[in-house]
Amino acid sequence: MMATSKHNSVLLAAVLIAAAVLFSAIPSTHAAASASTPKKPRLGVSTVPSQVAVDAASVGFASVVFPLYGDVYPHGLYYASMSIGDPPKPYFLDVDTGSDLTWLQCDAPCVRCSKGPHPLYKPTKNKLVPCQDPLCEAVQRATGMRDENGCEPNQQCDYVVGYADQGSSTGVLVRDGFTLRFSNGSLARPRLSFGCGYDQQGIGPNAPAPTDGVLGLGRGKSSILSQLSDARLTRNVVGHCLGRHGGGYLFFGDGLVPGSGVTWSPMARSTALAKYYSPGQASIYFGTKSLGVRQQQMVFDSGSSFTYFALQPYQSLLNAITKELSGKPIKETHEDRALPVCWKGPKAFKSIFDVKTYFKSLVLNFVNGKKAFMEIPPENYLIVTNHGNACLGILNGTEVGLKDLNLIGDISMQDLMVVYNNENQQIGWVRGSCDRLPKSANSPL
Repeated sequence: MMATSKHNSVLLAAVLIAAAVLFSAIPSTHAAASASTPKKPRLGVSTVPSQVAVDAASVGFASVVFPLYGDVYPHGLYYASMSIGDPPKPYFLDVDTGSDLTWLQCDAPCVRCSKGPHPLYKPTKNKLVPCQDPLCEAVQRATGMRDENGCEPNQQCDYVVGYADQGSSTGVLVRDGFTLRFSNGSLARPRLSFGCGYDQQGIGPNAPAPTDGVLGLGRGKSSILSQLSDARLTRNVVGHCLGRHGGGYLFFGDGLVPGSGVTWSPMARSTALAKYYSPGQASIYFGTKSLGVRQQQMVFDSGSSFTYFALQPYQSLLNAITKELSGKPIKETHEDRALPVCWKGPKAFKSIFDVKTYFKSLVLNFVNGKKAFMEIPPENYLIVTNHGNACLGILNGTEVGLKDLNLIGDISMQDLMVVYNNENQQIGWVRGSCDRLPKSANSPL
């Protein structure tokens, strides 16, 4: 995720910093994924082994499927239910391909937390990850914040993860069991590392949070996907299918990837984009006509509810839409504050299909791929609000600090299976309904 929560937030570029906080000295709080509008966390430390507590041979690179809940509007996020701990307890996690670290709101005790759907995760001494653990080093070195001197033996592993919407989670790394039902029928409980977040910034302590934390699925070593792949439980492949009417599914491994029909584009290899799921640069068209701007760097981010364009393509898109709507029975309205740009018709729109005929599809042509076109029809960039107006779900990314980066958010990935294949360094997509859940999905336990 490129931000604390995807709830209408730009979840961009997780910034990891080593925080010098004594675990036993942490006051209590509780905050997690927050539903914010347009944007996107001393006990002695035991030497918990890094090995996954499961027989990998019995699983053998199988896939795992999870139902998704939520929607783009009005909830502003998609989340999965994960069973964590011993005994397993359910936690709702904001699905975020724009950041690496998974974290839960945590009673360590908590300094600043919000009321989530479940009781706070409560760690025990033997769950703490020591500072010298390779995964801790990866987390703390992710942005060069750990110096060459390393850390003292058996210190806890502190972290701070920050997001583009100015949200953050501060905590300590722990390792605990994740209960997973694999596609071959086996049930396993690998012990994976994640953040025990005891101080979340960006949401008031009394504001309810729809999730208990964030599921980081980025390309880094600390992501849950990378840990499962390193343990030889799944291939290093993750995909999602976000339902237009809500719900959908998430999968780890390549078992659900279609053998044909998928449009593939290689992941960008530039240093600036190496941490993101990016197919590189794309030319942008409105209908068949180019927006007339230079090729733009694109990033796929399930942690962002909406799509974000940099200033120049955003303004060019607004101009193109204004020209397209000229003479049509639809006009801009400032009465609806759901999103910055909205339109109303002669009567209230009941669904996106009442308004889509007034607009044209956007097309992204990814120059690194072979005929790698991605069509974004009007229903993948517009929402119909509770007031019956149509609003533009593409926002000005420059205003929220994304500079020249463009994010493809949830709204533009609805009813698409999107596959992030880290094994082959490719991103693929294929259109289809996301309403039907594949077999062997992990239902909440």
